[in-house]
Amino acid sequence: MVSLQEQFLKAGLVDKNKVKKAIQDKSKQIKEERRSGTQTENEARLAAQELQRKNAEKAREANAQRDAAAAQKAIIAQIVQMVQKNRQSKGNGDIAYNFTHGSKIERIYVSAAVQAHLMAGRLVIVCQGGTVELVPRVIADKIAERDASMVVRVNKPSTQVDEDDPYAAYQIPDDLMW
Repeated sequence: MVSLQEQFLKAGLVDKNKVKKAIQDKSKQIKEERRSGTQTENEARLAAQELQRKNAEKAREANAQRDAAAAQKAIIAQIVQMVQKNRQSKGNGDIAYNFTHGSKIERIYVSAAVQAHLMAGRLVIVCQGGTVELVPRVIADKIAERDASMVVRVNKPSTQVDEDDPYAAYQIPDDLMW
């Protein structure tokens, strides 16, 4: 087979100088395409790596949020379980025991024995999902480690008297209700 260039030369349509120039131009064009093609490959590779890095970072953030939500659910489940296992009866009393929950004053009716335990600090009021429960102080301390907002009322018996207190000599009655 005879190439197209040779056929043009035999027909006299082109001369040898034009053929050489065409070959040189063609080789320059090929070299430039290769050079620019490699450059675009590097740019494409870098863009792909950047996109992959961003996707990995988004995935890490999503995983961290999911893990935090799961940890929070686990803590709430632990608190619910501790309250359910250790809740104490309020008794069948008709004594109103007032306590503050947030900015509201709440009231529960307890027996005299439960009231004594609440005032002594042996029982603690815990609010869980709108319900008020009584739990021993040890359990309330464990709940407070996980979520202090659930522990509503903790009476701490204070034996320390302020030296500057003008009413230090007066005893406060145990049955004083506010």
